[in-house]
Amino acid sequence: MRKTLFALLLLPALLPGSLLGQPGKGYEMSSEGAWCWFADPRAIRHENPGKKINKTYVGYIDVHGNIKAMQYDFVKNEQVEVLIRSWFQPDDHNNPTFLVLPDDRVMVFYSRHTDERCFYYRISRKPGDLTTLGEEKRLETDHNTTYPSPFILADDPEHIYLCWRGLKWHPTVAQLSLPDSHDEVKFTKGPYQMVQSTGARPYAKYVSDGKSRIYVAYTTGHPDNESPNFLYFNYLDIRTMTLHDVQGTRLSSVEQGAFAVSKSKEYTEQFPLTVVDNPQQRNWVWQVAIDPQGAPVIGFVRISEDKKSHDYYYGKWTGTAWKKTFLGNGGGHFHQTDNLEMCYSGGMAIDPDNVNEVYGSVPVEGRHGRVYELIRYRLDAAGTVVSSEAVTRDSEKNNVRPYLIGGSAGSPLRLTWMYGDYYDWIVSSVRPGYPTAIHSDFKGMKERLKEVSSGPVFEGRPGKKFTISLDVAADTARYEGTLFEMGELSYRLNGETLKPEIIYKDKVWPGTNVLGTADSWKNYGRGTTGKWFAPVKSARFNVTFTYEKGVLSTFINGLLDQRVEIGKMNNSRVVSRSANGWVKEVRVYKPV
Repeated sequence: MRKTLFALLLLPALLPGSLLGQPGKGYEMSSEGAWCWFADPRAIRHENPGKKINKTYVGYIDVHGNIKAMQYDFVKNEQVEVLIRSWFQPDDHNNPTFLVLPDDRVMVFYSRHTDERCFYYRISRKPGDLTTLGEEKRLETDHNTTYPSPFILADDPEHIYLCWRGLKWHPTVAQLSLPDSHDEVKFTKGPYQMVQSTGARPYAKYVSDGKSRIYVAYTTGHPDNESPNFLYFNYLDIRTMTLHDVQGTRLSSVEQGAFAVSKSKEYTEQFPLTVVDNPQQRNWVWQVAIDPQGAPVIGFVRISEDKKSHDYYYGKWTGTAWKKTFLGNGGGHFHQTDNLEMCYSGGMAIDPDNVNEVYGSVPVEGRHGRVYELIRYRLDAAGTVVSSEAVTRDSEKNNVRPYLIGGSAGSPLRLTWMYGDYYDWIVSSVRPGYPTAIHSDFKGMKERLKEVSSGPVFEGRPGKKFTISLDVAADTARYEGTLFEMGELSYRLNGETLKPEIIYKDKVWPGTNVLGTADSWKNYGRGTTGKWFAPVKSARFNVTFTYEKGVLSTFINGLLDQRVEIGKMNNSRVVSRSANGWVKEVRVYKPV
């Protein structure tokens, strides 16, 4: 037996994220991750004291096509970064969104950007626990899908209401069944196109009152193509499937057809209460929220004709009119690529638990030059700015696309954002995409150093609780075989599916995720073509196993891939079984 004593050992597979230790730029949640701002909720907090659930889930996608989520458990003070789906289209429009089901299980939606006729989803097997995600499912459609935003409302708790950019690239809604015993859902009403614009691609943000209404704020179209670009507001009553203006006037039945909107003088005179903002500028919407009295508030950006100046505004419905307040100038496009997506602002976010606080990303001259920093604006009940203060300062890289987690009032984890460089919304041969990190305001989001009593061990009996780590150098030409055996437990790569499998006592738990990345997209032209390029096989990677109380977990490069209940294990000897020499080192860590 060979031993090496490590005084301190970093276990990134178990405790991802790192405490930055530098004031002003927050705390790193994930070193690789990004999101667009139209698929929501991209993060939620869920609490059920009766089931000892108090967790926050934050979802994002990285440039390798990994759809991921960070789960933080405030009861146990534990965090884990979950691999929801590997080898996905590497596009920041594809960030996951979350929905808590009536039985407290967590449902995750995601889809490709515009070029595939389906949604994907996974559902946790246990209440409130993303580490127990079930198999991936598909919800087929007859049109392309982007930006899933799911809701369950009190007046119809037996259904899911899903909103997205769908039919004719317009705001779309459908009623879905709750998952059956096999976690299958189906369309029970719709899909229905809610509005028909004169613009080609209206952009919409949604929020629900939790009871019977889904509020929607949307533009005439994409601000690149529409100048001026109007901003509209309606709400959908799910009891009647009818669309209404802000004062409740019925506009249409979505089951009978889409409500037509335009920028014409005749339209604005006939339907004035559907128009939030109609300046002679390009508008883009960032968020719609609801104040304690049930009135909508909207965060939006007015963009100059040349797209070089972005002004942040706060729109508040007073009961008779929209009061629009200028918050600050957001500079121009925040990213490093000139003459591309010139309407991409640094971003803004309304605190859904306190709608009189708004966060904006604005360029600031600091120690590292002109960098986008986060500013918090406070408004009074009348919608007037009473103060502003810096949230981040002297950052080396940009802080953009802030997001306040709904229901997080009183929690130490509330504000999240993207930090770093950004070149494009998709990875391609032209640009490297969005190599940003995800930061937050939570000091507890960190790696911890753990003392261990023993280091690498090639032979030994790990005990009733253990961590085993394998460093692997794979033969990608013969990408299959058993990596690890311990008694009746083995771990192998299926050469046909390219997915790892846990095998114990002849029972097989196949993995959901391909052991590979979407780095192949870097070899192809930019665009949403609908193609699936071959996964890039992982030549070098780490696999870490943990076992405790009958539960075995596997981590691929620090991301939780599988968690299965295998029951009691025999205290067997660890054997590195790798005929082709894949496993270069095996380390067995005894519990502290």
